[in-house]
Amino acid sequence: MRDLLNSPDMIYLIYVGVALGVLLVFTGLTQLTTRGENRREAQSRRMRMIARGASTEEVLALLKPEIRRGFLERLPFVGDLPTTLRRAGINLSAERLLALLLMAGLVVFLVAVRLTSPLIAAAVAIVVAVVLPIVVIRARAQAKTDRLIAQLPDALDLMARGLRVGHPLNVSIGAVAREMADPIGTEFGLIYDQVSYGDDLVEAFGEFAERVDLEDVHYLSVSIAIQFGTGGDLARVVHVLSRVIRDRMVMRRRIKAITAEGRLSAWFLSAIPIVIFVFTSISSPTYFGGVADDPLFRPMMMTIAGLVIANFFLLRRLVQFRF
Repeated sequence: MRDLLNSPDMIYLIYVGVALGVLLVFTGLTQLTTRGENRREAQSRRMRMIARGASTEEVLALLKPEIRRGFLERLPFVGDLPTTLRRAGINLSAERLLALLLMAGLVVFLVAVRLTSPLIAAAVAIVVAVVLPIVVIRARAQAKTDRLIAQLPDALDLMARGLRVGHPLNVSIGAVAREMADPIGTEFGLIYDQVSYGDDLVEAFGEFAERVDLEDVHYLSVSIAIQFGTGGDLARVVHVLSRVIRDRMVMRRRIKAITAEGRLSAWFLSAIPIVIFVFTSISSPTYFGGVADDPLFRPMMMTIAGLVIANFFLLRRLVQFRF
C-alpha cells in the first residue's frame, strides 16, 4: 500500500485531485457571489434586497461599499482590482480573491513542476491561475459597462418623460430603478436610496459618475449639477443628452465597422510569424533545433519576438480611435 501511494502515478493523481478541489471551491465561491437572475426575481439586486426586507443603509453598504485604499493599489496589473470587482458585480474583496488565486497558482505549480522545469511551471501557474481569472473578471466588468451604456439613453428618456408630466426628479429616478433591468436599474436605485437616506442629489450623481467612470455619465452628472445650481428645463437637457449618447453609440459602431479590416490585419500579421515558427518546429524539428546552440540564436529570437510584439501594438494603435 505504501509503495502504491509513493508511486509517481499516484502522486500525479493526488496533485490533480487537489487542483480540481481548489477549482471547484473557487467556482463555488464565484457562483455564490455572482448568482444569476431568473424571471421570477426582480430586475435588480437592489429590488431583491428590498423585497427581502433590507433597509436603505444595508442596501448602500452592500451595493456601494467603501473601497479601502492600501498597498494593493500600488501593485501593477491588480491595482484597480477593487474597482473592477465592483464594476463586475462581484461581492468579493480583492484581498480574498488574490488569496484564492495564489492558492490555485500554488497547486498548479506543484502539478506542473512534476512535468516540466520549475521556470516553465511557474509561468504556467501565473498565467492559468492568476492572469487568466483577472482577465475574465475585467472582461465581465467591461461587458457590464457596455450594457450600462446601451441602457443609459432609455433610462434618460424615461427620466425626461417623468419630468415633463410634472414628477420630481427623485421620483423619476425611482421609476428608472423600478422599471429598468441591471445594471442601470441598480445604479439608479443606489442614487434614489442615497437621496432618500439624506445625501445631496448632485453628490449622488457625482458618485455614480465616479463608480462607472464613463464620459456620458460624467456629462449627466454635470448637467444635474448645473441645473440645480442655475435652474432650467432639466427635462429638455436630459432628452438632448439621451439623443447625443445615442448618436455617439451609432458613431462608435460605424468606426468599429470601418476599422474592422485594420484590426483583423493587425491580428493576422502578428500571428503569421508565430504560426510559421510553430508549424516549422513541428514539421522539421531540426530547422531551428540544429542552430539552437549557436550563441546568436537566443539574441536573434528575442529580437524577433520583440519586433513581432512591437508590430502588433503599432498596428493596433493605428486602428484605435478614442470616441
